[in-house]
Amino acid sequence: MFLDTSGLMCLFDRKDRRHKTAVEHYKVAESRFTHNYVIAEFIALVVSRRLPMVPALQFVKALADSQEVFFVWVGQPLHDRGLELLLDRSDKTWSLCDSISFSVMSDQKIREALTTDHDFEQAGFVRLLAR
Repeated sequence: MFLDTSGLMCLFDRKDRRHKTAVEHYKVAESRFTHNYVIAEFIALVVSRRLPMVPALQFVKALADSQEVFFVWVGQPLHDRGLELLLDRSDKTWSLCDSISFSVMSDQKIREALTTDHDFEQAGFVRLLAR
């Protein structure tokens, strides 16, 4: 399973109506992947929602320190692939973070994403959380 920004927010924010479902999906996943651009986007989302920063940073650190989540670190080649995908699919309003996520998911043969983002469905993946 791929952990997207919105999915991480559903895991983090206990007040989110999808929190319980997100936790259930997280617990049963055979594998969990994300990348560092998702983490950067998650922190920006925490700031924009004015959620408490220290618990959010502790949450991210716990994910990174755990053996449960595999982090892909975006370097120049993967960044460039994300840009190329955006150019190839310029009819879509995908973010660079999402296009990199799609590349990671394809590389790792991951079909499901813990996300509320319909862009994942547009790209041919399974969105696990309702909007």
